[in-house]
Amino acid sequence: MQTPWESLANEHILGIAPYEPGKPIEELERELGIHDAIKLASNENPLPPSDRVQKAIVAALTHLNRYPDGSGFYLRRAVAKRHGVTPEQIVLGNGSNELIELIVRAFLRPGEEAVIPHPSFVVYPMIVQAAGGIRVVVTLRDYRLDLEAMARAITPLTKLVFIANPNNPTATIVTAAEVEQFMARIPPTVIVVFDEAYIEFAQGPDFPDSLAYMRQERKVFVLRTFSKASSLAGVRAGYGVAAPDAVALVHRIRQPFNVNSLAQVAALAALEDDAHILECVRMIEAGRHYLYDEFGSLGLKYVPSRANFILVDVGRSASDIYQWLLREGVIVRPMTSFGMETALRITVGTPEENRRLIKAMRKCLEEARHA
Repeated sequence: MQTPWESLANEHILGIAPYEPGKPIEELERELGIHDAIKLASNENPLPPSDRVQKAIVAALTHLNRYPDGSGFYLRRAVAKRHGVTPEQIVLGNGSNELIELIVRAFLRPGEEAVIPHPSFVVYPMIVQAAGGIRVVVTLRDYRLDLEAMARAITPLTKLVFIANPNNPTATIVTAAEVEQFMARIPPTVIVVFDEAYIEFAQGPDFPDSLAYMRQERKVFVLRTFSKASSLAGVRAGYGVAAPDAVALVHRIRQPFNVNSLAQVAALAALEDDAHILECVRMIEAGRHYLYDEFGSLGLKYVPSRANFILVDVGRSASDIYQWLLREGVIVRPMTSFGMETALRITVGTPEENRRLIKAMRKCLEEARHA
């Protein structure tokens, strides 16, 4: 009798549902018999990387026979300069996603707790469970992280607290004043992870300066990514900022070539191209307001967004509307897996993509009313 694979596996992973990525656009087009589909499902930047970034990538192609710079020397130095810190305070990752895993593996012991907002980024509970940690889930209030409840959830067993700001999938923020009150209640043995993947779209006088807590020698990690505003989701590059001692511990388990050569040169070029980010941010802001107006005309409720996506309540089965929109060549993300049966998460696209979305939604909602 053969031994089942599950009996050999780390018991902590057995209760984890694997992440289910969407199909490639080309495959969906083939299956549905459609063409020119638009993808508004993954919070990607609808604009391609800037010319500066593309030229940097092309120039690096002839060196792909060599391993990447395992230390990310130039990129770490440039990121450090941007934030007024030292390179020893920067750790690079295969997107900020990998950095979340590295932080959990470095600091969370089996049986210790991590306070996690819900609904929020699906990676937090997956990685905590895989590490044998205890997930302490705190439900959002009015679509926003409930920092008061998260602070109350901290116990002597708590090691990590995750603050997604802006939060995914609600696109809401917690303010500087709220974070200040929250941080005043955090014990010195608890690490707060500020996950700021969408920060470029959220900037304003009310947005917290999370790096200030690191400068105060608080136990914090601040995570950023080049995937969103810099249009580099396809190459996977992110970074974390923390105290040198904290970064040194993460480096002990970081794979030496975790950020590939093209990602490093692309991210380095993106750091020198603020004009591209400004263009993207302005386009997304205009797109958000256009979609607010159109959703209102369709009688749909939505959550005001501080990111490049909007959470929309379609008032009926989100899975059904998702399928109807697919047939129109528009790909969005139903939120049924988060327990929001009537909600869609919709990425803000280019002006043309946004118009196509509204045209398709108007048609689908009309069909739904007569179904």
